[in-house]
Amino acid sequence: MTLLKKNPDFLYLENAELNAIDWQQVLILFQKINWKRRVPEEIARAFMQSTATLFVYHHDRIIGFGRVIGDGRYYAMLADVVVDPDYQGRGLGKYIVTHLNNGLVDYHFVNLSAAPGADDFYKNMGWKKQRTAFIWPQGPKQLRQHCERD
Repeated sequence: MTLLKKNPDFLYLENAELNAIDWQQVLILFQKINWKRRVPEEIARAFMQSTATLFVYHHDRIIGFGRVIGDGRYYAMLADVVVDPDYQGRGLGKYIVTHLNNGLVDYHFVNLSAAPGADDFYKNMGWKKQRTAFIWPQGPKQLRQHCERD
């Protein structure tokens, strides 16, 4: 675990001891942003399979997080970048994305799947839309939110 940055308001932990994470708090954040099909034990397993993780705390409460899924060298994807809506607009999401991405120097492909409506957030940081990305929709909601019309 690495303490990245501390200020009077927020604590940033990279690659925290995942057994010590309160996964119920993580689930609550997913629910606050309407990503509801999550189970704490499954979230924990997914994070434990990640290449890198970053958690942001306000006092003892998790208010943001993100992770990298990757092979360690060629391909990586930023996933589950979440900031509590009550704390958005303070640079926390930008810090999470920038810090995780900075750890992926010299990778061949680094991508992410943005939540609907987050395009401007990522574009303002320099991310580009990928012409060759495809998705296998896991239901009508993904089809509607993430796919081009045929």
